[in-house]
Amino acid sequence: MTNLPEHAGTPGPPEMRAGDADRERVAQVLRDAAGDGRLTLDELEERLDAVYSAKTYGELAPITRDLPGPGGAMPPLPLSGADWRPVEGAPTWKIGIGIMSGFLRSGVWNVPRTFTAFAFWGGGKIDLREARFDEGTVTIRALAIMGGFEIIVPDDITVHVKGLGIMGGFDQRASGPGVPGSPTVVVKGLAFWGGVGVKRRKSDRQKKKRRRELETD
Repeated sequence: MTNLPEHAGTPGPPEMRAGDADRERVAQVLRDAAGDGRLTLDELEERLDAVYSAKTYGELAPITRDLPGPGGAMPPLPLSGADWRPVEGAPTWKIGIGIMSGFLRSGVWNVPRTFTAFAFWGGGKIDLREARFDEGTVTIRALAIMGGFEIIVPDDITVHVKGLGIMGGFDQRASGPGVPGSPTVVVKGLAFWGGVGVKRRKSDRQKKKRRRELETD
């Protein structure tokens, strides 16, 4: 996953048009890298030419991929893109409980910084394909005792699964990066005589975008 320097405006998806302030911040990272001896003057000139001719974030991102940001560390991208920002009026659920029963969290809903899920002889389904996010990183804490959860994450966001299964399962195969500027979802917790399945599915955002493209062809 590539990173842009600390933003002046709001970094977005790779196809989004970049502004002068975005290009200038990338250029400053290059100048700092040259001052630290990471780039030669010829390399600096070549990359600056690429910066000022770039039209989208996707064209800007690779230019600094092998360089640290200000302060010597690659700065994380903030949450960006209207498709991920909270929706006014949409529900915000902070907890889901399934005790000898089940719960469902799906559709358009605002995910808080921390969502807690508990199941005992029950379960729940947490669907994030149309979800919006209050912050750039959210955590789902899942505790399943003789129960289970199904967590569906869109394939365009970053996911880290860190849970533990004891006489049960905590599927970590969904861990992986998303697109630049996407939110990060951390799934952690415990499955005891139960299971937590995390599955990646095609993003509803990508499906809608594809439909719009087909309609305009």
